[in-house]
Amino acid sequence: MLEPSTQTSDPRRVMCQAGYAMVRAQTAQLVENLSAEDFNLQSMPEASPLKWHLAHTTWFFETFVLQAYLKEYEPFSPHFGMLFNSYYESVGPRWPRSQRGLLSRPTIGEVFKYRSYVDGAIQQFVRQSSEEVWSQALPILELGLHHEQQHQELMLTDLKHAWALNPLGPCYREGVTWPERQALAAESEWVEFTGGLMEMGHEGPGFAFDNEGPRHKVWLGPYRLARDLVTCGSFAAFIADGGYEQPQWWLSEGWETVRREGWAAPLYWRRGGEGWEHFTLTGWRPILETAPVCHVSFFEADAYARWSGARLPTEHEWEAAAADQAIQGRFLESEWFHPQPGPVANDGGPVRQMFGDVWQWTASSYVGYPGFHPVAGALGEYNGKFTCNQWVLRGASCVTPRTHARTTYRNFFPASARWQFTGLRLAQDVAPCVRS
Repeated sequence: MLEPSTQTSDPRRVMCQAGYAMVRAQTAQLVENLSAEDFNLQSMPEASPLKWHLAHTTWFFETFVLQAYLKEYEPFSPHFGMLFNSYYESVGPRWPRSQRGLLSRPTIGEVFKYRSYVDGAIQQFVRQSSEEVWSQALPILELGLHHEQQHQELMLTDLKHAWALNPLGPCYREGVTWPERQALAAESEWVEFTGGLMEMGHEGPGFAFDNEGPRHKVWLGPYRLARDLVTCGSFAAFIADGGYEQPQWWLSEGWETVRREGWAAPLYWRRGGEGWEHFTLTGWRPILETAPVCHVSFFEADAYARWSGARLPTEHEWEAAAADQAIQGRFLESEWFHPQPGPVANDGGPVRQMFGDVWQWTASSYVGYPGFHPVAGALGEYNGKFTCNQWVLRGASCVTPRTHARTTYRNFFPASARWQFTGLRLAQDVAPCVRS
């Protein structure tokens, strides 16, 4: 319940109010220059209209905080619970995911009113709820903010997929200057790691999703990682060598997908007058040979690794290599909206571009860690029920919010997914030294 007196002097509540306002404002900023027509585009069942993203993230706070902890709370609309529930079966019925683009009503104006209504209620709740209720709701509020940051990234990737199908080649952000086209870089160097008994997973203070723990021990053999991400130029060499035409590089399901879908290059690539070009959020541009390749599936990443005489790293190898590195890179706030060549100036790790630019496919299937148990209730559906037919990605991308990136973050997608900013880094085994 809400108490008559406010609690604004509590620094935890002040920080929560500020964090909530910042994340919600960042979401609104991402769409401030779009037209009403842009908000209802749905180009495939896996993507969602921007209007749905804006409403669904609001529904999360309304459902799991306001309706859960305030008996007197009046929902904004009796229909929104069904329209904007994503996959929470235990909460109630849901509008089909593949038909979200059919929801011309509510209008985008009504959705922004919904956001404002819930924002006001949340801020009042943070100021005035009792200490007992506040303590129970705080972890859910924090989860909701990270959930919204996930959707900020999804909003840009979904919009990009829709606009790539438009023959006009719309541009999300004008005036973004990329580096000049560069000569192909030399082959990447390798960084060796001794392996051994390692501890993995989140532990201690700070936010993490439930699938990032519990912390556990893993034995790693000696291995090496490529210092740099695989570039567009290197991937173009794979294409030129008939990589998409030779089944020996592909997993069986991957080869079937290549033939069925007619893949011949990464998503958004096409032949231009001067070579390969690709669609970006800043329009059609020639590929930068030294920029990280992106929009490749797990199948394509795995095939390229085999062609290169290497493999993809496991997620534990990746985490062990990233454990001592600062989280530096190009994120959403950099406003490049596409991966760029080379590391940022303050990326001082031995393995470069571990964070930002592109999510990196790993050779690890997405399963729960030893001892993992989903949280009780509907929020247990957030991650746990997707531990089937998915592959883990690590790092972050150029459209991931900076405060959303962590060393232990476990992103996951099906093997054929390509519309996210997904790339790859190579790994190899290192033969252990044998003493005579």
